[in-house]
Amino acid sequence: YFSSANKELRALLPPAVQQQLRTDYEAATALCVKMGMRSCKKLSKAKKVEWIGKGLIAADLATLATLGSVLPALEELYLNEHSGSADPDGVSRLAEGLVAGALPAVVLLDIYRTHVGDAGASALAAALDRGALPRLEDLGLVNVAIGDAALAALAPALRRRPALVKVFLCGNPLSDEGLAALVAPPPPAGTPRRRRLPTGGLKKLEHLDLTGTRVTNAGCATLVAALD
Repeated sequence: YFSSANKELRALLPPAVQQQLRTDYEAATALCVKMGMRSCKKLSKAKKVEWIGKGLIAADLATLATLGSVLPALEELYLNEHSGSADPDGVSRLAEGLVAGALPAVVLLDIYRTHVGDAGASALAAALDRGALPRLEDLGLVNVAIGDAALAALAPALRRRPALVKVFLCGNPLSDEGLAALVAPPPPAGTPRRRRLPTGGLKKLEHLDLTGTRVTNAGCATLVAALD
């Protein structure tokens, strides 16, 4: 947008604002090149972005967040930093920058081997609750250091997303406590059966992957009780 503004419009902008726009544009262009795209225009029209082993740093993900409102076509976003070079606060920076309505068409978000942890999970929960990723159906958080505290922070936001169909939590150190936070809590003892149906949460969920977690038989019993 900055590059195509006419002279009259530029004249209305203070020099400091013009410089900030140019700086933002240059950062976005550099990000596109790092992602293997020739231009920002190509990114703006992309339906699928796979960022695999590109050397993610927090600044890159923060820049990506600022573009969240100008990527109307993007439906699938894959972030996979298997090299281990990703900053530990990168996902937090991404989530913190996603405003209401950001990434409006994304139905699949897959984060793999890119640190999320407690801070990232809390930031992602806040982003979902303020209306980012409004069409999200498929969420993958695989090998991202999500434990019980992180899942407990994220679970309420996920339960408020009725469109979720698939949730992958493989390879994370979460256990029975985290799973209990995700599923519907059991009704209080003595609740009449006709009132036991949960009032909301993950009603369209078809696939929950807990491979490689620390869930035990007790956690499975909690899940079965919620399904029942």
